[in-house]
Amino acid sequence: MKAVVVLVVLASLIGAPAPAHASRADLALDVLSGRPDQVTGGDARVRVRQSRGGKLKVLRNGEDVTAAFERTRDGFEGVVTGLTDGDNTITAVAWPYRESLRVRNHPIEGPVFSGPHQYPFLCKTERGGLGPPAVDNQDGQGMRVAGGWSRDCFAPTAGDRLYRSTDGTYKAMPDGRPADMSTTTLLDGRTVDFVVRRERGVINRFLYSIAMIEDGWNGRAVYRFDGGVAIGHDQGTLGGGALDPYPLGKGYAILHSSGTRTSTHYNLILGGETALMVKERFIEQHGLPLYTVGLGGSGGAIQQYIYGQNHGDRVIDAAIPQYSYPDMVTQTIHVGDCELLERYMDHNPRWARWDDRTALIGMNASDTAANRYTGKPGSDECVSGWRGLTPLTMNPLWTSNNDPEWQLMDPPGVKDTVQWTHWDDVRTVYGLDASGYARSTWDNVGVQYGLKALADGVLTPAEFLDVNAKAGSWKEAAAMVQEGCPFVPSACPADFDPWSARNINQGDPAPRRTGDPVAIRNVQRSGLVFKGDIDIPVIDWRHYLEDQLDMHNAHQSFASRQRMLNHDGRAGNQVIWFTDARPDGPRFDQTPEALQVIDAWMANIRKYPARGVTGNKPSQAVDRCFATDGTQLAAGPHVWDGILDRRAPGACTRQFPLYSTTRVVAGGPLEGGVYKCRLQPVDRAVARGLYGSWKPTADERARLGQIFPTGVCDY
Repeated sequence: MKAVVVLVVLASLIGAPAPAHASRADLALDVLSGRPDQVTGGDARVRVRQSRGGKLKVLRNGEDVTAAFERTRDGFEGVVTGLTDGDNTITAVAWPYRESLRVRNHPIEGPVFSGPHQYPFLCKTERGGLGPPAVDNQDGQGMRVAGGWSRDCFAPTAGDRLYRSTDGTYKAMPDGRPADMSTTTLLDGRTVDFVVRRERGVINRFLYSIAMIEDGWNGRAVYRFDGGVAIGHDQGTLGGGALDPYPLGKGYAILHSSGTRTSTHYNLILGGETALMVKERFIEQHGLPLYTVGLGGSGGAIQQYIYGQNHGDRVIDAAIPQYSYPDMVTQTIHVGDCELLERYMDHNPRWARWDDRTALIGMNASDTAANRYTGKPGSDECVSGWRGLTPLTMNPLWTSNNDPEWQLMDPPGVKDTVQWTHWDDVRTVYGLDASGYARSTWDNVGVQYGLKALADGVLTPAEFLDVNAKAGSWKEAAAMVQEGCPFVPSACPADFDPWSARNINQGDPAPRRTGDPVAIRNVQRSGLVFKGDIDIPVIDWRHYLEDQLDMHNAHQSFASRQRMLNHDGRAGNQVIWFTDARPDGPRFDQTPEALQVIDAWMANIRKYPARGVTGNKPSQAVDRCFATDGTQLAAGPHVWDGILDRRAPGACTRQFPLYSTTRVVAGGPLEGGVYKCRLQPVDRAVARGLYGSWKPTADERARLGQIFPTGVCDY
């Protein structure tokens, strides 16, 4: 198993001295529900393995808790309750052998390692069906409830029974069998009534759900992760994936949390902590599953890559990331370029033809696609997919979170005290600058927009110089002002500023922005960046949506693979599947097949553990691509040739053209992730032939030096 990345390393397993004649093989203790130093909620599922000795006795801080243990195939298991916050000692005694394990318990509201809680924080337990949050009467910025305040949004755990109706909805289970009860066929072939037992509650301040078919659990679990983009300060709500009918109907248990939905927040240190705590709760209640497979798209896919890297198999044993990116934080690098270039192109007749814009942005563009901002034909992925995310990420004065429940917070106007940026949402990672604003990584010093297009003869030298002189950069957070139309509806229609131009450094040449080196250093070592360190089975699947100008651009699957190759030269544990969605959008879901392949893969790993992950791949766990109806077009080790190598394009490569990003067009690597490029003098770039056939004149060199006074990127 590869290294686990966390922000804080706490005390690890500490064994008490054993008698000189004893060995750990005689008596052994371990925590099944999580790491011994990361136990939460006052309880833990513990296993005792005993090969010799007398009758077993288990003590918790000296108190006998043997009654909680039952004999299993692997020894004895039990849930030890009553753990106090901080260090506890669990001791197993089987005369003459004795073994102790120190466990550190943390409150169920957290944190464990994610850092201080975020306040203000909007509670949504009532909206989530758990009633108003419990009053804790603490001063501070929390949700106002009858009789006091709740800073941590806690509500008692609730259980219920649901059934899936023949109309496809879930309904409360009555005493008798309802007439509209549907049935489902489990993995073992049995057909049963579709009745679900569900537990809901609050863990780490977020809502959680654990659901499974009644009396039909197949021993496997799905952790359902969700996507979206948000800036925190919100408990969030549970998503529809918590009751995903396909895995539930096959007998999988589903684990889910509002804290592992990126539509709630994008602090994946906090999200990983939450996932660990929800998984811990599941194991305490139901025991170890055969395996847990991650499932989810976009931000839900990112979480699988990040948590698989940071926590190994402690959250998920396998992953099905859908519409994936390697991570979110490195997407900010090129997404921040979008509106700079769109503003420039929208005010320049040279770029009136939308198809041409790919030369600068790298992403797909279309002269015929509808543009919801202009009401006319013509758009690109920057506009259709990413518009609005730059201010959401960077402008502390603007947020799309206008939930009316913020008006119930005290003191009034507390929402306006928040710096609504991604950087501030994860201030525990990025840090704060001297002015009190969260540090930002965004940097475009030396970035030569359109460099590849210039070298390919698509841009003229004059056009290349012009765009780089005028593209500009983003202002510092302290200098930003409120957005205009369409982000602030009250500003419409007169104050139309979809580019956030008021927050752009403009000029000729316009200044570039230097990313905060502390922020860059912090995020690179935090675990928020996917660096390819993952060793679990991965089926990366997506619909091919390039023609729809969808933000989930297809090259991102290969960005993850390249990062894995960069890490250790291996990526055999990841396979990439594309399903066509042309011309009218997605029609077929490959997820059921992916779950079947993962099941076979995990069965092989259990049977032949010495072969490792890659050595246990079933025949279908290979790179593949599919037609719109889900039928296979091609499969095998060479179908994606020509993307990450110089081989002739493979069958799938030819079928599904890939696009890129602004930074790839500027000379950066396909896998992205370069926050701040190494700089080289302009004269050296010219000498190296960086500009293709263009040999700048003395005046043109002087202009390049004026635009890039500290040099240009050397990727």
